[in-house]
Amino acid sequence: MTQRLHLVFGGELTDPQSNTFRDPENIDVIGIFPSYDKAFDAWKSAAHRTVDNAHMRYFIAHIHRLRDEESEAGPTEELG
Repeated sequence: MTQRLHLVFGGELTDPQSNTFRDPENIDVIGIFPSYDKAFDAWKSAAHRTVDNAHMRYFIAHIHRLRDEESEAGPTEELG
């Protein structure tokens, strides 16, 4: 069975209309979760804590989509 891991992270953006972090060295990593539902709950909690700051955004990254063992290696893996 495939694990479907999800990463929840966020931080302050340079502009609320972009996805560029103001300070990438201080990204708030909430954690890695074993299901989308648990990741969504963590994302929602983090987003609610920072609702007064329009520049703060949290995201859910689908880690399981980054590496598919059944697929050929991606171009960046070929570099190593």
